[in-house]
Amino acid sequence: VRAELAATPVVDLVANHAVGLWQLAVLHLVPEGEEPPRLDDAAVAIDALAGIVETLGARLGPHEEALRDALTQLRMAFVQIQERGSSGPDT
Repeated sequence: VRAELAATPVVDLVANHAVGLWQLAVLHLVPEGEEPPRLDDAAVAIDALAGIVETLGARLGPHEEALRDALTQLRMAFVQIQERGSSGPDT
């Protein structure tokens, strides 16, 4: 495992972890069944992804554009879900 990790470009490994954060955010934004979105948990995953993407930027190489797009889409989905929740029958 160590040799495999050492042979894999670090940028690919970081991008893979960033995708994992994206998946985690989606999991909390769109939970299964009737569960409501868990916006606080989703926000942590989104902010963690933003930390990677916005800090590393061009150093992410071929992954930068896709990760920036994914972050933008997550942020838009978060706002839409948040607004939908606040404009429910109680408001």
